[in-house]
Amino acid sequence: MSKAQATKAHILEQTAALFNRQGYAGSSMADVMRVTGLQKGGIYNHFRSKDQLALEAFDLAAQRTQQRFMGALKGKRQAVDRLMAILSVYGRFLADPPVEGGCPLLNTAIDSDDTHPALRERTQQAMDAWRSLIERIVHKGIARGELVSTADPATVATILIATIEGGIMLSKLYDDPAHLARALTHLETYVLHQLAA
Repeated sequence: MSKAQATKAHILEQTAALFNRQGYAGSSMADVMRVTGLQKGGIYNHFRSKDQLALEAFDLAAQRTQQRFMGALKGKRQAVDRLMAILSVYGRFLADPPVEGGCPLLNTAIDSDDTHPALRERTQQAMDAWRSLIERIVHKGIARGELVSTADPATVATILIATIEGGIMLSKLYDDPAHLARALTHLETYVLHQLAA
């Protein structure tokens, strides 16, 4: 890695965590300069604008989250095992998040809802990938007879994502991991006793 590549990676690493903690709108260029240890010119040597930096920092955060999923799914073939592996990623999420500050999809979806259309679109793309992953697992599980034939892949994806993200939000709000733990326990029961064939 060249010095320029290393500097760009450092900027992305630091700002991904900054934006995930404080939000895009809540983070000034002075904040970016503080966490990176660089002057504005040094940052703008690598990024045309704060907007470009935000998009690339989000991409890094989303990629880190996706890597956690792929690692957990490796070697898992059965649909129930794959769904439980996704839940296991979130069992460690609060203590060891892929990017400091919590779930980047949840944080960025809220932060960019009405204020940053390009960031909102990027967040939707990352969420689409997560939803598609769950839907594919459910489709295959039904086709192989591993999941009940009445399961609707889109509904399962919505239930899992909404419950997980709600559990994360409550745990962050109250600084209490019990909320996410309860949500995950409920989802484990749902997968094992309502979805499994």
